[in-house]
Amino acid sequence: MVQSIKEKILEVLTRSNFLTKEQLDEAVAAQKKTGRQLSEVLTTMGYMSQKDLVIVLSQSLNIPPINLKKVKIDSSVIGIIPREMAEKYQAIAVSKIGKIVTVAMVDPLNVLAIDELKVLTNYEIKIVIAMPEELKAAINTFYSESANEQIKGFIDNVKEMDLELIEEKIDAEVTVNTQKLLRDIEDAPVVKVTNMILTEAIKHKASDVLIEPQEKGLRLRYRLDGILHEFPGPPKSMHEAIVSRIKVMAVLNIAEHRLPQDGRFKIKVNEREVDFRVSIMPSSHGEKVALRVLDKSVVVLDIDRMGFEADPLKKIKELAMEPHGMMLICGPTGSGKSTTLYSILKYIDDPEKNLCSAEDPVEYQLEGINQVNVNPDVGLTFAAALRSFLRQDPDVIMVGEIRDVETLDIGIKAALTGHLVLSTLHTTEAAGAITRMVNMGIEPFLITSSCILVCAQRLIRRICEKCKISYPISEQTRDKFKIPDKFTELYKGKGCEKCDNTGYAGRVGLCEVLVLTPDIRDLIMAKAQENVIKAKAREEGMATLRENGVTKALKGITTLEEVTRLTISD
Repeated sequence: MVQSIKEKILEVLTRSNFLTKEQLDEAVAAQKKTGRQLSEVLTTMGYMSQKDLVIVLSQSLNIPPINLKKVKIDSSVIGIIPREMAEKYQAIAVSKIGKIVTVAMVDPLNVLAIDELKVLTNYEIKIVIAMPEELKAAINTFYSESANEQIKGFIDNVKEMDLELIEEKIDAEVTVNTQKLLRDIEDAPVVKVTNMILTEAIKHKASDVLIEPQEKGLRLRYRLDGILHEFPGPPKSMHEAIVSRIKVMAVLNIAEHRLPQDGRFKIKVNEREVDFRVSIMPSSHGEKVALRVLDKSVVVLDIDRMGFEADPLKKIKELAMEPHGMMLICGPTGSGKSTTLYSILKYIDDPEKNLCSAEDPVEYQLEGINQVNVNPDVGLTFAAALRSFLRQDPDVIMVGEIRDVETLDIGIKAALTGHLVLSTLHTTEAAGAITRMVNMGIEPFLITSSCILVCAQRLIRRICEKCKISYPISEQTRDKFKIPDKFTELYKGKGCEKCDNTGYAGRVGLCEVLVLTPDIRDLIMAKAQENVIKAKAREEGMATLRENGVTKALKGITTLEEVTRLTISD
């Protein structure tokens, strides 16, 4: 029976377009020699992805596949299979109907495991196929004694919770030390629940936390290395209390539920100070909370360690030492623009220079730099701060973000009158910043006179060094990404404990640097289209974000999948 199933799998593999007969023969020979599973041999050799293998097994055995990333498993179902057995056989219970339990497995041919699960659970077992990394992540998520498992113990207490504690008057900067935290836990469960959400974010090195009310539940998501991951959330009954607690910490109006609110607070965990920026927005099912995590201990403000390629990095450094002009850093939210600005400021910082910055808010305190927190409520806008700076005899001015034409106009005038101005602009590409400024009403001659460099950037995930493997480049991939013949291999992460089975650990910067050379200035004066400016810049040696990404993929720093996800084709 097992032999016939194996033959059927081999037949499906032969008929599929996933690999050639020669590759299959080579894998079967390697499998006989090593004694490992054929699926493991095929993925290790880079001939097939885990996703393709699941498709082949599903077709061969008539067993449906399952995407565990999109499945929510009830805690009562999870408990049917003990964690030790789940890890031993790479199996997890996903649903129960009557006396039948549906179990997701990586290896549906493991008859011994299925028999033992039948005896252990006293249920009939129905098998579905899951990808290894998804199953490992599901085991870690649903069995872990993290925030949610401890939260469930508080469900009954929530009804009796003293809401007066949430309405306590506290300062704008809330510092929660371990001793105070322990005292508060005894008084109000919601304080512990909220702090657990925050400390889990710090532990996982998340950049953002989203608390989103749904029709029948509360969704909790953390952004890890730029990708949102769903974690088990608190019960829906705690939603209002959690939002109120966050409002209190950020000194917001807890009685206002109809309008968006923004604020910030600071906590101290294990002697580490971490800032949180808060945005609360009303939605159809309640108030949604978005928290930006600013953990200073994990941020390195060093332009040489951003991961930029040598040539664009050299241009940034050279032009940062110019006495006057405007340098713009572009990219979407969360692409590392502010970190790059801070890194440039640190690079050019000198006791002989007067450096001023206007930010909303000040994210990192830099010694020797005069930093101003913008506060529009009292009239201290970016434009007002810039005007004041010009009376402070500055050499270098940093504007956290150019949001309107008034700020841009003053920034350009400051660059024209002998100051180096650094700022950010929300555009996707370097050449797009020129078009954006023209659309905002700035005359082309002012742009060519003031702007010296535009840098567009992204943060791309690094391959995990612990589980990195190589695989041959296919001809289709070579043609699509125009990879020279001298390169024969690409790299990817297999998935391990260090990277939570994602294959990625940490992020690195991608950038394209547009220097305003005489030819580029001529095109701007002629009001040329964005694509024309970009084409000319490429002629002059500018590497685009896509080209920069492919270079990093060939060096084994990232994957082509990441490059495709974050950049557009040239």
